[in-house]
Amino acid sequence: MAGDDLFSGAAEERLAAGAPLAARLRPRTLDEIIGQQHLVGPGAPLRALIEADRLTSAILWGPPGTGKTTLASVVATATAKHFVPLSAVSAGVKDVREVVDGARRLLGEQGRGTILFLDEVHRFNRSQQDALLPSVEEGLLVLIGATTENPFFEVNAPLLSRSTLWRLEPLSADELGEVVGRGLQVEGATAEPDAVAALIGLADGDARAVLTTLEVALALAGSRPVTLADVERARHSRLHHYGDEDHYDQVSAFIKSVRGSDPDAGLYWLARMLESGEDARFIARRLVILASEDVGEADPLALVVADAAARAVEFVGLPEAQLNLAQAVVHLACAPKSNRVTVALGRAQQDVRQGPRGDVPAHLRDAHYRSASSIGHGQGYVYPHDQPGAWANQQYRPDALVRNRYYEPSDRGHEAVVAQRLRQWRDEDGDGVRRDASPDADPSDDEAGDEARGR
Repeated sequence: MAGDDLFSGAAEERLAAGAPLAARLRPRTLDEIIGQQHLVGPGAPLRALIEADRLTSAILWGPPGTGKTTLASVVATATAKHFVPLSAVSAGVKDVREVVDGARRLLGEQGRGTILFLDEVHRFNRSQQDALLPSVEEGLLVLIGATTENPFFEVNAPLLSRSTLWRLEPLSADELGEVVGRGLQVEGATAEPDAVAALIGLADGDARAVLTTLEVALALAGSRPVTLADVERARHSRLHHYGDEDHYDQVSAFIKSVRGSDPDAGLYWLARMLESGEDARFIARRLVILASEDVGEADPLALVVADAAARAVEFVGLPEAQLNLAQAVVHLACAPKSNRVTVALGRAQQDVRQGPRGDVPAHLRDAHYRSASSIGHGQGYVYPHDQPGAWANQQYRPDALVRNRYYEPSDRGHEAVVAQRLRQWRDEDGDGVRRDASPDADPSDDEAGDEARGR
């Protein structure tokens, strides 16, 4: 038995020594964590809960390489509870039931609680997530789920409502620089400044990705300092002097080309970024943003196409997914353009931040609970589907904001149809003025407002 322990310990030491650089550099304490200071910095809420060993069920949501698994490993060392890690990629309901049974025995025999860390929790289907719910609800298990996907879409609402959602952000350039510095220090190596800049520029806030590329570049460099050429070879691509400044310049050129309706330029910058080793997920995210920011209702399908390309990047991966990105670039570049959704949101946000808030009109207030009608909630509300054309001429905003106009559709693409529909609705009451429209609004004022917002 002692011999088994000896060989087991030796195996663990060899595994640790030969582990990837990202695994060897994984922080063991909160103070060693780089980034996420809004969660784990001095006085931050998640730090306080971990240090007091009072962490309740939680969902850690963030892009890859931002520290979700690291936070879970820190919890494992800091808690007095039994810590059980599972991956939703390989685990199933049977594994969950075994954890639940073990947690119940441990609580009954030793009075000790159990934390279940479920990595990639979004990989569990609805029925698998439901199997967790009773144990989480009664407090038998403290669930820590980690996901890169939006939990509001991928995690059951009952499970999400019983968990605290913690959002992890991509690491900044300075934080990634600190990660690279630690990696070089551990390996007893150095790197030229342009090589470090390339590593940071290509990582897209992903600490694991930057360390993985650094490890390959270190192997290529041998005993000499890591160069830009080593980083290029590590990424199997030519980086075109792809430092931090070039990264943002090329992204800017890419977005402005698509916004400017030049599909050829958009495809050129797409090809250049992909050849440079740019993260395809980053490109896809930029296209999804552009679809609403610069196309909007002029072509409602633009967002659908961009989102489909982003999902293809995750589902198919490179190199094949570059075709999906190219299709999205061509579609968005050739689509009619409108920034009116962007402008409208800015106007509404300005009213929310600076204007009077106002109360929710009584007829719009929740009237489903007992006695709501006795205090006037819901009285006078007109159900649009009971009206001709499914439209009702009633006030939907607080009195102080009733005449403020936010969305003014353009005459481009599908938005021209939207504009015609809104004109009809706003003139429906017969005097040319809907109750929430401004009768004396000057169209030139809207254009001036657009210019002021950088249209």
